[in-house]
Amino acid sequence: MKISFVIPAYNEEKNIHDCIVSIKTEIERTPGEYEIIVVNNASTDKTRDIVSKEKRVSVIDEEHKGIVWTRKAGFEKSTDDLITNIDADNRLPSGWLSTVKNFFSSDNTLLALSGPVNYYVSSFLIRFLTSLFYKFGFAFDHLMKLFGKASMLQGGNYIVRREAIKAIGGYNTNITFYGEDVILGRQISKIGKIIWTFNLSINSSARRLQKEGIIVTAFKYSINYLWIAFTGKPFNTRYIDIRL
Repeated sequence: MKISFVIPAYNEEKNIHDCIVSIKTEIERTPGEYEIIVVNNASTDKTRDIVSKEKRVSVIDEEHKGIVWTRKAGFEKSTDDLITNIDADNRLPSGWLSTVKNFFSSDNTLLALSGPVNYYVSSFLIRFLTSLFYKFGFAFDHLMKLFGKASMLQGGNYIVRREAIKAIGGYNTNITFYGEDVILGRQISKIGKIIWTFNLSINSSARRLQKEGIIVTAFKYSINYLWIAFTGKPFNTRYIDIRL
């Protein structure tokens, strides 16, 4: 089992080193064959300089701004069987890789795996409300399976087989930000199995929640999930870049 990590990075000089360290630390705990690819997405800060000094990390440039363009560029650069999509402000917790390997090694039909985000440096209220949001979303997604519209993937915390990306024709670059994970999940669910599990949580900054507020953020993600489920397109086509 070979695993490629793809990390989109736009002006992430404050985050990218710690993200890479967390991946390398987890790799040391779970030996295997890995590659780490950082996609520098037209950064104007020191992101590329920082990454270029990291050992055993490849950095490529994607000048076309957008999260899907960076995931696509990373996928095309990658060589391994499993493509792991991690955001630059995410940190892998202990046991994350062993969970991934256990799921995929025990089920050859599994095409994609995902789980929730735990926000570090955030209040108890944010963590509690986020937990409720995920539980509601998980239950609702199971209901949507009855209509053939299940599509739950967590952007920045999902692993997908290379063969699945190829089978659906690659990443949809018409998507700017909201719903990129939902559309991918919807496409993959039509050809095979997706598992969303609370056993695969990842740590992340709460920068979008802190900037836009938990109610606005929850509304935007929920409305885009529903809009994509029933129309195939996201509700929001514009987004705000938020950095620490």
